[in-house]
Amino acid sequence: MNRIDKKSSCADEQESDTLTVNQALRNMLNTVEEKNSNELIHLSTAVDRVLGKPIMSSINVPSHCNSAVDGYAIRSVDLPHHGEITCLPIVAQVVAGHPYHGSLNSGECIQIMTGAQMPDSADTVIMQEHVELEGNTIRIDASHVPGQNVRQAGEDIQAGQVVLDAGTQLTPPQIGLIASLGVAEITVKTRLTAAVFSTGDEVLGFGQPTHEGCIYDSNRYSLMAALKMLGCNVLDMGIIPDDPVKLQQAFTLSANSADIIFTSGGVSVGSADYTKQILSKTGSINFWKVAMKPGRPIAFGKINDSIFFGHPGNPVAVMVTFYQFALPCLQKMMGIDKPLITPLIQARCTQPIRKLAGRTEFQRGVLSRGKSGQWHVSTTGQQGSGVLRSMSDANAFIILNHDQSSIEEGDWVTVQPFSGLF
Repeated sequence: MNRIDKKSSCADEQESDTLTVNQALRNMLNTVEEKNSNELIHLSTAVDRVLGKPIMSSINVPSHCNSAVDGYAIRSVDLPHHGEITCLPIVAQVVAGHPYHGSLNSGECIQIMTGAQMPDSADTVIMQEHVELEGNTIRIDASHVPGQNVRQAGEDIQAGQVVLDAGTQLTPPQIGLIASLGVAEITVKTRLTAAVFSTGDEVLGFGQPTHEGCIYDSNRYSLMAALKMLGCNVLDMGIIPDDPVKLQQAFTLSANSADIIFTSGGVSVGSADYTKQILSKTGSINFWKVAMKPGRPIAFGKINDSIFFGHPGNPVAVMVTFYQFALPCLQKMMGIDKPLITPLIQARCTQPIRKLAGRTEFQRGVLSRGKSGQWHVSTTGQQGSGVLRSMSDANAFIILNHDQSSIEEGDWVTVQPFSGLF
């Protein structure tokens, strides 16, 4: 029979021996564990860090009853009845940071500024825009209610209350919240350390002259940038050629120095892909075919105590697999209990997209909102896994699900904005 017995590949309609994207991610998350070490840092350097211990307030916030507006503090018993007008003389003025230590008698008022401590016996504030001022006297009507425009002591936070749990990744509002408690130093999770290197004789570093069949290394810089945005310490291990001895040395050094190791290239079935051969001897590594495009071949597992992510060599596949697989695993290792939400949006596709059922595709797209308020998305053009420009020009992934077939113009598609990822 004049016929070649072909092995399965990503060109097949239904490829055998593959994991779905969800299966692969679940396997990875079941393998990684939180790094259990903490350090004490100053609050001014804490943005994006992960709390190692909960934050408990030792004070009430606000610490005292204060005015929510600029106006006049009065006793609620002096509020006029329906249809009446009451005149109250102004006996003093109080501003924030300078409490009034006198007493407020019935039939009097005190001019008060926003944030100023409420005088003793005063329980209500009339906004300055809601009074008539006649010399040193105000006139108020019956449209007011007792207790209005007053912030009570402990209204926001009470002494002894846990305000932020361990595992919280700190955002600017939370930094401000901690500062409002007078806390200068906090306990956070220590940063993860990641070692990154690229593999292959065809990969060039900066300053090396180009020659036929070679490319400049972009994967290493994409990965290092993504890791730094997450707050990881990054070890740049450079470019490792297709040399078994040098690859073995790179893996050994990385495993001794880092919590996670990231490589690109060398995880497929090519005869010069020594990475797979060495890892099979060095660590407990899984080599998976994942039913996805781009990013089909993935290596994942452990070398000693270090987690290993072996990304494909194509630049877009590196970025897709990092954000769909590595990012959730890193968040778990960092101890983030409640990761920031990565929203999925339904949008109208402005063009047809060809797709085979049986795999998940991550097309690169441009998401925009029309005058009607409806979301629209289009691809960035050529979607080859080596076309890094397709990522650079995009602002979202168009996620075409496992069982989904080709998309027609106007169909609804699922979109993952980059703003939720990086």
